[in-house]
Amino acid sequence: MRKRSILLAIASLAAAAISVVGSSSRAAAAGSSGYHVIKTIPVPGDDGWDYVAVDSAARRIYISHGTHVVVMNADTYAIEGDIPDTPGVHGIAIAPDLGRGFISSGRANTATIFDLKTLKTIGTAKTDANPDAITYDSVSKRVFTFNGRGKNATVINATDGTVVGTIPLGGKPEFAAADGKGKIFVNNEDTSEVMEIDTQKLTVMHRWPLAPCKSPSGLAMDLKNRRLFAGCDDKVMVAVNADTGKVIANLTIGDGVDANAFDPATDYAFASNGDGTLTVIHEDSPDKFTVIDNVPTKKSARTMGLDVKTHNIFLPAADFDPPAPGERRGKMKPGSFVILVVGK
Repeated sequence: MRKRSILLAIASLAAAAISVVGSSSRAAAAGSSGYHVIKTIPVPGDDGWDYVAVDSAARRIYISHGTHVVVMNADTYAIEGDIPDTPGVHGIAIAPDLGRGFISSGRANTATIFDLKTLKTIGTAKTDANPDAITYDSVSKRVFTFNGRGKNATVINATDGTVVGTIPLGGKPEFAAADGKGKIFVNNEDTSEVMEIDTQKLTVMHRWPLAPCKSPSGLAMDLKNRRLFAGCDDKVMVAVNADTGKVIANLTIGDGVDANAFDPATDYAFASNGDGTLTVIHEDSPDKFTVIDNVPTKKSARTMGLDVKTHNIFLPAADFDPPAPGERRGKMKPGSFVILVVGK
């Protein structure tokens, strides 16, 4: 995912300035989202982390944790299992219709395939260099790993684990979102674009510039209204029409965003920011948006997973020592890794 140097560049827990774009009778008043940290859950281990995936139907949270994936119950917060041997793990994709899950192992250049019931590994698939984001497309029954150093996507048949193709992307891909209709959208950090991929033909259909967005990282989608939300550098999130590629709104968020989410039941879009804030934005209409809140979380809480059943958000975070001379970032303080639960 996004370069970890953002952890050092971010300043404090100060909330980002509130920006309002449009309004409507459905929009909540600024500062009234009601979201706050309701629980902090210690998680054993001092490895780093990246993405979080929530399987709302099965009530499980998958937490990337260095060389393995921690599996937590979404209701009790008890650790229910562990998926080992995933060095440099970045992301987790769930294929509930196939009973399978997929994990991108960045240092191994593989995707691990596991059984959703037993959590046992049932296979691996070879990818290009540094698979990062990983997404399942239910239409084509294919899994796409987006390879940071390979600057491409590896396409895997989710039913048998075979690699069926590679899609050149012309830059470093970041997060991706499937629309449920045979298309996947993925950010290109190097070119500040969002690309639309046909999951059947395995071709890039469109490349749309995201200006004023620079170096997009997180990406979420409102499937009903066909709106994309891309988190970018310089405290920016843009809303994009997924059919035309037009940037509809430029919204102010916290600093160091690395993930986005959209809750279809509440019309809230979220940006998790490394400066220790969670920006909450209301979609007043498909073309109007209001920044509601910058909820204090914890510095380094830059990725998240949304539970669409409870509307809770899960953010991993930890404490770090100051960097030594020549270090990009300080070492994680032992025993400080936690999952923050943000809810109402």
